[in-house]
Amino acid sequence: MAAEIISGKELAATIRNNISSDVFNLKQVGIVPGLTVILVGNNPASRSYVTAKEKACQEIGIRSTLLEYPDTITEEFLLHEISRLNEDNDVHGILVQLPLPKQINELAVIEHISPEKDVDGFHPINVGRMMTGQDAFLPCTPFGIVEMVKSKQIPISGKHVVVIGRSNIVGKPVGQLFLNEHATVTYCHSRTTNLKEITKQADILIVAVGKANYIDSEYIKPGAVVIDVGVNRLESGKLCGDVLFEDAQKVAGYITPVPGGVGPMTITMLLQNTLLSAQAVNRSNVKG
Repeated sequence: MAAEIISGKELAATIRNNISSDVFNLKQVGIVPGLTVILVGNNPASRSYVTAKEKACQEIGIRSTLLEYPDTITEEFLLHEISRLNEDNDVHGILVQLPLPKQINELAVIEHISPEKDVDGFHPINVGRMMTGQDAFLPCTPFGIVEMVKSKQIPISGKHVVVIGRSNIVGKPVGQLFLNEHATVTYCHSRTTNLKEITKQADILIVAVGKANYIDSEYIKPGAVVIDVGVNRLESGKLCGDVLFEDAQKVAGYITPVPGGVGPMTITMLLQNTLLSAQAVNRSNVKG
C-alpha cells in the first residue's frame, strides 16, 4: 500500500488563511505587520525566493518591502542599513537573503539583526532559546517540518527521528525541535558509517543532503514518515527531492513530495514569524 502524501501546499494554504485572519485583526488596532527583505546582487535562485515571499505577503496582507543592492556594497553599508531597520517601528521582520557576496561576513550580518526581528530564526540568541526550549523565532524550514508531522497527528514523543544532514539552517535545528518534542534524535552526515543501518531504525526520517534521488526504499523502515527537504533540478529541467519518491512511497507510511512538500511550508512559517513579531509589539503597546 502506497504511503500517504503529506501535502505542504495544502497545509500551507490552511495556515495562511489563519495568518490572514490574525493580520486583519492587528490592522484593526493600527498595526500592519511589515517584513523587509534585503537582496544583494542578482542571484537567480535568491531572486526567485524573494519574489515568492513578496507574493505570499501580499496575499495575506503583510506589508512587504524589498531593498535591493548591487553585489559591490560593503559590509559596513549593509550593517548600517540593518541598524536603521532595527530602529524602524513599522518593520517587524528583517530578512537578509543568503548567500551574500564574499566581501560580506554572513555571520556578522545575521548577528546584527535584532533578535526580536529575526524572523528567519538564525540569530544566535534565537538559536540558544530554541536549544533551551524557550520562546523564540524558529528557523522556518524546521518549524514547517514539525508542523507537517503534527498535521497528520503522527506521534513524536518517544519516537526515533533520524536526520540526514547537519546544516545550521535545516539539519541541526530540525533535530533540536524534535528533541524538544521528546523524540530520540540521531544525526547522520557525510562521515557517517553504516548509514543504511541507522536510517532503517527511523520512525521519522528527515533527508536534507542536497543529492538528487539519493535515498531509496532500502534506507527506509516500513511504515516510517519520510520528510524530503531536498530540491534538485535534473538535466531534464524537472525538480526532484533527495528521496527517490516512487520507490520510497512503496515502503513509507507517510511521505512529502517535491515540489509541493516542505517548500511551501518554509515561506508560510516566515509569514507566521512576522505575524508573531507584530503581535508581540501589540502586546507591549497594550501593557504600555
